[in-house]
Amino acid sequence: MGGIDQLKYFFEKHGFEVSSRLADRLGMRAKNVRLFFIYISFATMGVSFAIYLTLAFLLKLKDLVYTKRSSVFDL
Repeated sequence: MGGIDQLKYFFEKHGFEVSSRLADRLGMRAKNVRLFFIYISFATMGVSFAIYLTLAFLLKLKDLVYTKRSSVFDL
């Protein structure tokens, strides 16, 4: 269990260091930079989900409009 804690500590230390360095460079608080990354991750996830739903709707619409007929008498 000690190895997992050390790995977690390493990623937390260096992960928060990135946002604090960026915040220092931009002249902002580190909290605001972290919140920005959280909001961006949710926004990009939402956009990709919306694209997925749109494509699924278009494929369903295509199947409803274009149906393959086996003979001329099916009109």
